[in-house]
Amino acid sequence: MKNEKYGAHILALPYPSQGHINPMLQFCKRLVSKGLKTTLAITNFISNSIGPISTTVRIDTVSDGFDEGGYTEAESVAAYLERFEKIGSKTLADLIKKYEKSEFPITCIVYDAFMPWALDVAKEHGLIGACFFTQACAVNYIYYYVHQGKLTLPISSTPVKIPGLPELELRDMPSFIYVHGTYPAYFELVLNQFTNVDKADYVFVNSFYELEAEVADTMSKISPLSTIGPTLPSFYMDNRVENDIEYGLNLFQADASTICINWLNSKPEGSVVYAAFGSMSTFDEKQMEEIAWGLKATNSYFLWVVKTSEEAKIPKKFIEETWEKGLVIRWSPQLQVLSNKAIGCFFSHGGWNSTVEALGFGVPMVVMPQWTDQTTNAKFIQDVWSVGVRVKVNDKGIVGREEIEECVRTVIQGEKGKEMKKNALKWKDLAKEAVHKGGTSDRNIEEFVSKFIRQIDDQ
Repeated sequence: MKNEKYGAHILALPYPSQGHINPMLQFCKRLVSKGLKTTLAITNFISNSIGPISTTVRIDTVSDGFDEGGYTEAESVAAYLERFEKIGSKTLADLIKKYEKSEFPITCIVYDAFMPWALDVAKEHGLIGACFFTQACAVNYIYYYVHQGKLTLPISSTPVKIPGLPELELRDMPSFIYVHGTYPAYFELVLNQFTNVDKADYVFVNSFYELEAEVADTMSKISPLSTIGPTLPSFYMDNRVENDIEYGLNLFQADASTICINWLNSKPEGSVVYAAFGSMSTFDEKQMEEIAWGLKATNSYFLWVVKTSEEAKIPKKFIEETWEKGLVIRWSPQLQVLSNKAIGCFFSHGGWNSTVEALGFGVPMVVMPQWTDQTTNAKFIQDVWSVGVRVKVNDKGIVGREEIEECVRTVIQGEKGKEMKKNALKWKDLAKEAVHKGGTSDRNIEEFVSKFIRQIDDQ
């Protein structure tokens, strides 16, 4: 077997949320396809929540100290992170020791940059440490600038000029900077990514070089990094990883996916607005009302994902009045949806995974960012990659129905929309090239794998 030849065993440790687990799981699948034995360590709570996962990657567990309810058990974000570091470090060390007694002891820890303490554990056990940044190069570099004291907060004047990035207005910065003082524990978390990154043996970024070439080159002058994305299932990219059609892990209850796919299959090409705002976004009743009537006003077909917890906020009679044009569901198989020819526009929160998925499928976007990195992603979607428009917020902090209608019509019906579609297809082709044999991401992954082969051959 290849694993016996290589003699390497990678232990991957993602931050325990779906948006962080799936990219690392996809990276692990790539490593397995190239012959490395790979184990993904998720928390006990997540393991108990999802049941068995069908994947070529071995699944094992660590504890975050909240095995019954995950972070919802903690009294605060800060309390969760503090306990996770304490208990996570111990159970990670226990996991390493467990495998020391097996046929394949751990060779390398690939850890989420949100958890720099995992590198300390790796080094204590004499292991190789590889840092994995889940967010875009641009966002990471802004946080790095703040961490290094090169950007003083609160920001007093704009535009902000950072090497390798376009000029940024305040609203283009990540929300922790844009609205300084919000979510202090999360802000500390993203800054702490850089506390010991210089001690990591490898630095991986969940992006692809062509998408962020300028900022990637700028960052590489400070610390060598390897882009390894997009981390989408191989079926949609290069089809070189066998049976890799879905991420394989979902923390949310699924509707029967055939309902929405059959519905999409009955619609004309490029005619449907797909509205989905991620697993963590919530809106107040007024904003939900504006989204609803904005979608209706576009007079386009629409597929709107509304979580169970948000359903009560949908305006009365909305479903009844739009049944001929719209379908509202609790969950969607997003990869299947975005790859469907009927989709003409993705109305999104601009989370990084959703953004990369849209780019990977050549779908133009309307972006309504909420917090964290989404505001910066929106800047790049509109002004750098030219694949969408960003909604404007009114003086009451709401995105009105007229604004939503206008933005959707621009993307799905207007001349500008045709140009955005053309650009989106260009990025789709470049994303595929990056992961195909000899592409930028493929070469970076091959180089990582080859280091283990050489190490074994040299012994």
